[in-house]
Amino acid sequence: MQPVDFTTLTAACSELRAQWLPARLEQVYQRDRFTVSLALRTMKGRGWIDLSWHPVAARICVGDPPPRIPDTFTFSEQLRHQLSGLALVSIAPVSSWERVIDLQFAKRPGEPALWHLYAEIMGKYSNVILTAQDNLVVTCAHQVSAKQSTVRPIQTGQPYEMPPSLTDAVPSLSESQNRWQSRISLVPGQLKGNLLKNYRGMSKALVLSMIRSASLDPEQSTDSLNPDDWQQLFQRWLYWLQCLENSKFHPSFTPEGYTVIDWPTPENIGAVSCPPSDSSSVQELLNSYYTGEINQEVFAQLRHQLTQKLNNVLAKLRLKANTFKERLQQSADADTHKSQADLLMANLQHWEPGMKSISLPDFETEKPVIISLNPEKNAVQNAQALYKKHQKLKRARIAVEPLLAAVQEEIDYLEQVEAALSVLETYRNTQDLQTLAEIREELIQQKYLDVPDYRSTDKNAAIEFHRYQTPSGFELLIGRNNRQNDQLTFRTANDYDLWFHTLEIPGSHALLRLKPGTVAEETDLQFAADMTAYYSRARHSEQVPVVYTEPKYVYKPKGAKPGMVVYKQERIVWGRPQQAPA
Repeated sequence: MQPVDFTTLTAACSELRAQWLPARLEQVYQRDRFTVSLALRTMKGRGWIDLSWHPVAARICVGDPPPRIPDTFTFSEQLRHQLSGLALVSIAPVSSWERVIDLQFAKRPGEPALWHLYAEIMGKYSNVILTAQDNLVVTCAHQVSAKQSTVRPIQTGQPYEMPPSLTDAVPSLSESQNRWQSRISLVPGQLKGNLLKNYRGMSKALVLSMIRSASLDPEQSTDSLNPDDWQQLFQRWLYWLQCLENSKFHPSFTPEGYTVIDWPTPENIGAVSCPPSDSSSVQELLNSYYTGEINQEVFAQLRHQLTQKLNNVLAKLRLKANTFKERLQQSADADTHKSQADLLMANLQHWEPGMKSISLPDFETEKPVIISLNPEKNAVQNAQALYKKHQKLKRARIAVEPLLAAVQEEIDYLEQVEAALSVLETYRNTQDLQTLAEIREELIQQKYLDVPDYRSTDKNAAIEFHRYQTPSGFELLIGRNNRQNDQLTFRTANDYDLWFHTLEIPGSHALLRLKPGTVAEETDLQFAADMTAYYSRARHSEQVPVVYTEPKYVYKPKGAKPGMVVYKQERIVWGRPQQAPA
């Protein structure tokens, strides 16, 4: 993930100053343990500014409105208490070439600042710190004790100190090419490394883009550059400084991440001003990039967590089910013990003391039946032992059968959840992450996950099913998880629709939407069956049996878990998951 460097921070703050000063602070909301959002209102409108101290995604930019779930964080509560209703009057760097931004709050524009909210955008050392006029720390995103850092502890009630000063040279437009070149090439080494370690404000992304725009290799040694190479690179250096000085930035995405500098081509290298920005602002770029990157990271972690949990629980349940099945198999011999006891009681005259077994003809087939005996017991006692064993196994069957049914029901449910997870292989959009969050919430509610600091998802968030169009133009809706399956089957469906599900295979519910008087063609039914099979556990099979019926024939048993239903009057069509459209 590309971190916010000095150039990006300068570009973001330049836009924020132009568009959001002055502004009234209306609300403070903490999205997660790394991001707090400030709701600002200006004469032109209202928006949210995100301040993030994420170790690899620290930033300040305009973000999306937060979800409608309670904010339980202490840090945001303290900010609300001190800053609500005040005016944001300044967004300024604390000093040149430092990645620390001072957001100043006053009663109204033009008055002295009462509070300073420092956003330190410095990678894993990032922090957000609130101080009063006396420069004492009132609250901070995370405190740093003296044991954690002897250089710069950060604790409430202590004076706020600036981060240690940088020692690298300060870039300047007035610096000559000879001095600049000699500083970079004084100790021969890789071009990108020498640029990074000799000047302030440098970052890996900036250096790589600067060198490549000059058609040079970042890995090559400074000794291998000719005078023309140095001239081309110095022109890019000056161009970068001019963009910083004039606050002219051009945000765009790159294969490696993003850039806020539109490096010139050889024909316009002498231009003194940067080209105008396109329709995408720095704020939109940063919000889009970091939201996507963080969501992808969270998605991978959450999917791994849920998959591991499901695998562990299912393994234990399957082991328990196998144990119950073995006991039932033993119980199947109960009638054999009774018939042997009856046979022995009918032939007491054939028993002799000390016998370990006896062979007697069967009542019906007259074939010899060998009965094991306890030589220390007589025939009647052996028969009583067989009767007792018969009763014990019979009672065991009565007790085990409902236990096995309950375990199997639990396995069926978790395999349904597992099928929903199997479809979510990679992150594509925010809906995928929301689907995972809903699955996690479902498992918490069903007591499979224990999360002490659990925060419920936004109940008002719109449920977005998978949506497709059949060859005849009908809409096909497919649930993403059990919550959406229940919503689709019991709230969205009407009497004219058709409901689809794989036959005795875990998978999503699908709904073919039909209007009154319309009839689905065979191609529509086949399309719906193909898609239903694709969103099931059998998605890699060639053919999958899919049932369909009217929604009124689909029922939810009393006490059934989410997504679990029974149905009747179904018809079968063979789905081909490999034919499902991408």
